[in-house]
Amino acid sequence: VQLQASGGGLVQAGGSLRVSCATSGRAFSSHTVGWFRQAPGKEREFVAAIRSSGGNTYYADSVKGRFTISRDNAKNTVTLQMNRLKPEDTAVYYCAAGSGIILSSIRSESQYRYWGQGTQVTVSS
Repeated sequence: VQLQASGGGLVQAGGSLRVSCATSGRAFSSHTVGWFRQAPGKEREFVAAIRSSGGNTYYADSVKGRFTISRDNAKNTVTLQMNRLKPEDTAVYYCAAGSGIILSSIRSESQYRYWGQGTQVTVSS
């Protein structure tokens, strides 16, 4: 499974951005997909995840109510819609995919086998 993240950019605080994760891999639809981010000088952190069916989603407390993750398995894409962005959301955003991830570990990056290259999101104050 090869992942390609896109859609990052520069936006003012309070604005919106959408980042997408695309793949040509056939197994994508059976994988949990997560978004992680890494700000300068900080460790990579969990942002959101969505199960293979799209029926269950999970969010970090810091983005809950502002970000929405969704997927279209027919198009092999997962989208992270980011609203009411804050300067502290500035980071490189990575999508990742994994299978067989239990709920208690869904926020752990070690559970995701496949990773995209990352896309920069910058929120100005």
